[in-house]
Amino acid sequence: MSEPTVLVSIDGHVATVSLNRPHRANAWTGRMHAEYKKAMSALDADLNIRAIVVTGAGKTFCVGGDSEALAGHAERGGYDPGESVSVANPGTNLPAEFNHDLAWHFGLRVPVIAAINGACAGIGLALPLFCDLRFISATAKCTTAAPKLGLPAEYGMSWTLPRLIGITRANDLLLSGRVFTGEETRDWGLWNGVGNDGLHALHMAQEWARNLSTTAGPHAVTTTKAQIYRDYIRHSIGSSIDESVALIDAATTTDEYREGVAALRETRAPRF
Repeated sequence: MSEPTVLVSIDGHVATVSLNRPHRANAWTGRMHAEYKKAMSALDADLNIRAIVVTGAGKTFCVGGDSEALAGHAERGGYDPGESVSVANPGTNLPAEFNHDLAWHFGLRVPVIAAINGACAGIGLALPLFCDLRFISATAKCTTAAPKLGLPAEYGMSWTLPRLIGITRANDLLLSGRVFTGEETRDWGLWNGVGNDGLHALHMAQEWARNLSTTAGPHAVTTTKAQIYRDYIRHSIGSSIDESVALIDAATTTDEYREGVAALRETRAPRF
């Protein structure tokens, strides 16, 4: 049997998911898409997991769609995602608006942290934009890629990028398809941290995930993540406040809340 295109390792409450086609710079295929969704669905269902780090095997993150697959689209004169309709369907805990390719990350139970260890392009850039946090190597080269392939913005980047970095900077990247680095965009609000190299970026992401998994209540994190993305598409501050009051009222009945208060009063770390 051929090597899996997605690898999963678990350390305590943190899972690391690696895109695993290093011989092709982790270029995206229909099989990788299906295996990635299957892995993320399984991790989301595993209540031992409190955070997921996504990275690339080898020296790259993901250079976008595999060139052979792209050529196939050109020959057919249409786009074929190349995945079975029966693949896993993770992240369905939110409005149907998010139940689409990659947007389903917003519906996962736990935070997903991208560790961009090297080059990323096209869908390889779109994927981290749907993660909750992003750490990148200073030298990693990134591009939206699409304009130079004669394509429009793909996988919702015309929606995600302006919301993350503002429309002026998003236009720069989306319209030109130019290459930019983690270092150049260090202060754009796109990254939670910029590492010296790929390994450093991965360590930063994993350290953030480990810290979250031991210091924050898992139910509180799940609830807050869902609030964040509901409010991402909701335009009523009143509705957000009303929901938060109801959620706080429900949370005060939980063991997690009681442990948090006890730890505060006893000046110790909580044991979630």
